[in-house]
Amino acid sequence: MASVDLCFLDATEMARLLARREISARELVAAHLTQIERVNPRVNAIVTLTAEQAMADAAVADGLTALGQTGGLLHGLPVAHKDLHETKGVRTTYGSPIFADFVPDFDSVAVRRLKAAGAISLGKTNTPEFGLGSQTFNPVFGATRNPYDLTKTCGGSSGGAAVALACGMVPIADGSDMGGSLRNPANFCNVVGFRCSPGRMPGPAGSWATLSVDGPMARTVGDVALLLAAMAGLDPASPISISEPGERFLAPLDRDFRGTRIAWSSDFGGLPVDARVKAVLESRRGVFADIGCRVEEACPDLSDAYEAFQTLRAAGLAETRGPLLAAHRGEMKEAAVWNIEKGLALSGAEIGRANRLRTQLFQAMKTFMDRYEFLVVPVNQVPPFSVEMEYPTEIAGVPMETYIDWMKSCYFITITGHPAISVPCGFTPDGLPVGVQIVGRYRNEFGVLQLAKAFESATRVGRRKPNVVD
Repeated sequence: MASVDLCFLDATEMARLLARREISARELVAAHLTQIERVNPRVNAIVTLTAEQAMADAAVADGLTALGQTGGLLHGLPVAHKDLHETKGVRTTYGSPIFADFVPDFDSVAVRRLKAAGAISLGKTNTPEFGLGSQTFNPVFGATRNPYDLTKTCGGSSGGAAVALACGMVPIADGSDMGGSLRNPANFCNVVGFRCSPGRMPGPAGSWATLSVDGPMARTVGDVALLLAAMAGLDPASPISISEPGERFLAPLDRDFRGTRIAWSSDFGGLPVDARVKAVLESRRGVFADIGCRVEEACPDLSDAYEAFQTLRAAGLAETRGPLLAAHRGEMKEAAVWNIEKGLALSGAEIGRANRLRTQLFQAMKTFMDRYEFLVVPVNQVPPFSVEMEYPTEIAGVPMETYIDWMKSCYFITITGHPAISVPCGFTPDGLPVGVQIVGRYRNEFGVLQLAKAFESATRVGRRKPNVVD
């Protein structure tokens, strides 16, 4: 098998070939390192490469295989880690010049779990500064480009991960999502990104935070389920950790959807949406009916999510990044300074109101989802935009006031805590990817994966590779 063909196999198939000793971990890692060398200079997705260590780890994996042993669910599979996730002994910059030379002496929880499952790290993927904004650029490594059009953004903040997947540089990747950072770049790069319920993948030890979650990305829904099985599960050090074992997600995803009620809204109940995005979504509405679902035009009223999310996001940034502001203001991008200062200026009453609104939004979403098992809405309100533009300033003639206003179709779901996945849906007339967002009932990740798999199988949109890999 040609090296590039090997790189575009599903991760589940790679795992089977490794288990049957039809390929070796060294062969698999070498093929991906060759693909990185060939394609990465054009897209800038992998920003720190650990090739020598990866080949050494692959040799260890092959040694275990020879002894009839396995390193875990992801034994021998290459992976790359978002540059927000700490990696012991490997530079972690958070996309910030403040940390340009930072080498942590510990691994993040996500990295630890992937290592424990036998995955082999090839390095780090690019992210915007501190993961702020859904456009992947920073002063340390520059911009990551969309492989379907190098003049366009790949989204963010897990943009480097999405591009690395789309280009066959890794078969699986980790990411994180606050306002859409797993879903947004997956949507822009024709791959799959899954924001799970808070606590499904434990975050930093001792953290009560529920807006930002770590999660899986891959080229297929089945590969995302495999990665989720390795990442999920109880962590006694996390106060919000969900106890259900990750192995739950190894079960077959096939399901009969006849009679399943789905709420559909191609504009998320009235948000401004680019006409090109709407057209792609509407062209696929019938797919859900074809697989047996009862599709109804409906959407919950989540308008208060704007205030709740903006307030709680700012408060969280003041907590985590506020201490850096006084000493490093000149090294932070303007959007980061603005958002941190907004958080520092919040009153207790404002934060309390935001939490009350969030509770009300959760209850409203629960009531809505008692009627519908799934909600299907846009991932992004716009297709990929110029890589030279920091963020869209208007959508369908409606001005965007802040750098995150254009991401409402993602963060309205964030604030409710419900699981949501971005799955490839189609392409605009000029060849830009558009995804669809499938939202499930509270903590029903498995159901979301099932519907996403059925949609994926019916459309096969995700099989279209970017021209940059040819």
